[in-house]
Amino acid sequence: MLLEVEDLVVSFPTPDGLVEAVRGISFSVDSGQTLGIVGESGSGKSVAVQTTVGLTVGARVSGRALLEGKNLLSMSPAELRAVRGATIGMIFQDPMSSLHPYYRVGWQIMEMIRTHQQIDKSAARARVVELLGLVGIPRPEERVDDYPHQFSGGMRQRAMIAMALALNPALLVADEPTTALDVTVQAQIMELIRHLQEELGISVILITHDLGIIADMAHEVMIMYAGKVMESAGTRDIYYSPHHPYTAGLLNSLPQSGQEGQRLPSIAGQPPSLINPPSGCPFHPRCAFTMPKCRTASPPLGLVDTSIHRSACWLPAELTGSSAETDARRHAASAAQGGSVPSAVEGNPIPDPGKDET
Repeated sequence: MLLEVEDLVVSFPTPDGLVEAVRGISFSVDSGQTLGIVGESGSGKSVAVQTTVGLTVGARVSGRALLEGKNLLSMSPAELRAVRGATIGMIFQDPMSSLHPYYRVGWQIMEMIRTHQQIDKSAARARVVELLGLVGIPRPEERVDDYPHQFSGGMRQRAMIAMALALNPALLVADEPTTALDVTVQAQIMELIRHLQEELGISVILITHDLGIIADMAHEVMIMYAGKVMESAGTRDIYYSPHHPYTAGLLNSLPQSGQEGQRLPSIAGQPPSLINPPSGCPFHPRCAFTMPKCRTASPPLGLVDTSIHRSACWLPAELTGSSAETDARRHAASAAQGGSVPSAVEGNPIPDPGKDET
């Protein structure tokens, strides 16, 4: 196993209270595999991964993050600097804020290479030209001397991918790499990452709030909400046999063919405050299948139907799927335990699972 994260807890002291950003999550990434981490904004996706490489300054952290058997969370700053870039490469959300506007793109990539390797400027420049060509930037021998503002958004993201791959890392972390890009460029960037993974044999952690873009990328998917893992499984199980109502809600919000002119279903309400998270299951204030137990006891991440399919929900394990028929069975199971459909949250009505919104 390349990376194993166990019982990771991350919190931030603030004047308003302690923000519990990540609350005891565990996951792993095998060599050559892609893990997709999905959830709404504020669910703890980026914080969880950035903490493993020491990028959450001022946080209170506990747990373990084993990279090839070595605990990243106990490493010194110097040891982490040797890992970042060399073993773990990162692509951040906004390339314009990641690339310094004052320096040429090629110089910034060269600086990163020369920080880790003892090579001269000419060799580093040749490597940068090679990398820019690898990620599909035309005329790399010319564009290497351009400034970030001379690149389009998609080109800047390609330059960030080139920087992340410069030292042949074993693990590539892509933190919402297609944010603010149009759909055509999004598809190009995702195809590029997939091609490079197949060609170089690297592992990938793909962080996103959109289940649609990882359908063809991830081998396993982890669904996060309010700093916790709600469900984790192989990609096919997540898409065709989701168990947790939150996962089903995310899937139902994806555009479907034949729905032109119709409103997309949405999950009622808003994610909770992580300064004062709800008791029990964190999703219960927004869930249409809440039972009394959901309000008082936090469900464990238990097995559903395969050795890797786990869900943190009190509903019976056999209730998988995202159809109206499955939702009717979920309602029946909830009602049998004294549950009822919750009232509207934050002004948004709870949708009837058996009725399409128009």
